[in-house]
Amino acid sequence: MMGELAYKVRRFSEADLESVIKINRTCLPENYSSNFFIDIYRSYPEGFLVAEYNGEVVGYIMCRVEFGFSEFGRFRLTKKIHVVSIAVMVQHRRKGLAKTLLTEAIKALDRKYGCSEVFLEVRVSNQPAINLYRKLGFRDIRVIHHYYIDSEDALVMARKLPLEEDLESEAG
Repeated sequence: MMGELAYKVRRFSEADLESVIKINRTCLPENYSSNFFIDIYRSYPEGFLVAEYNGEVVGYIMCRVEFGFSEFGRFRLTKKIHVVSIAVMVQHRRKGLAKTLLTEAIKALDRKYGCSEVFLEVRVSNQPAINLYRKLGFRDIRVIHHYYIDSEDALVMARKLPLEEDLESEAG
């Protein structure tokens, strides 16, 4: 699935919380409380996955489902997946983990909730992530100025669902 047999993606469990918080604090300037992680897990467990390497958690994705205006059409209400946070430890990047976490979480939430689109915010300076999202069919929607705590802008990206099966063979 991801090139190396030692990698495995599975659903988050509360026993993973300490590892996920460590990854969040190491990889991202946006840090969340343990309650925030647990609230999302309890509300949308299908959209909270971890990546393991030889039994150690080295990445995660956390998503929720929201009901609001479509990213693709004004004033159209829709059910959509919000990718709240995704991170992979530096030494485990470029192995397809982020792509697998993203596609598996989106598919699981879409199966359960029947969403019509998925969106996320990404730092405008995070070109590797932006490139991955574009390969997976995400489009640039808009920029939110001073979105992050350090005042960096966020690029909002979105794509329509469902994910086509051929995405699994694209972009490694």
